[in-house]
Amino acid sequence: MRLSTKGRFAVTAMIDLALNQRTGPVPLSAIAQRQQISLSYLEQMFSKLRQDGVVESTRGPGGGYTLGHRGESVTVADIVIAIEGTAGNTGVAESAENQIANRDMTQALWDALSSRLVDYMQSITLRSLVAEQIAKGVAVQPRKPTRQGVFRKAKFDTAPTTAPNSIFALGNSLLVKS
Repeated sequence: MRLSTKGRFAVTAMIDLALNQRTGPVPLSAIAQRQQISLSYLEQMFSKLRQDGVVESTRGPGGGYTLGHRGESVTVADIVIAIEGTAGNTGVAESAENQIANRDMTQALWDALSSRLVDYMQSITLRSLVAEQIAKGVAVQPRKPTRQGVFRKAKFDTAPTTAPNSIFALGNSLLVKS
């Protein structure tokens, strides 16, 4: 199991998504703004998460991301594995010569460590992380309603006016006042 900043940001973004999806799909731009993560970085991560079925996307106005078909049963291991790759990768970089020489001596250690790390991360669900955030008092901000159509016209409130609406009404108003 490889642990990196990308995995950490992915877990943070997924907690934000789970907290804010109750009102509908969450746009990545909103997550980027709240968590101070680059939008292009989030797009790369959520592409991988979508391919693994951890999240689902909705296009168009009011679109964004929601939790995938597994919903609240997503674990931290699911998120990190989707972002970083397979669970068998320990993230230990060695040269080819050292790798062959040390394979027998330390491979069992790294395999056991990786296995325990995966087991621990599978025991932590996204639901439990969201519950911790709510217990800490993290407030979910209501979103502004989105426009539901591209061709929908904006409604303007017209103020009542006492001004004349034509040249004839202007002339009449001047004659009456004189």
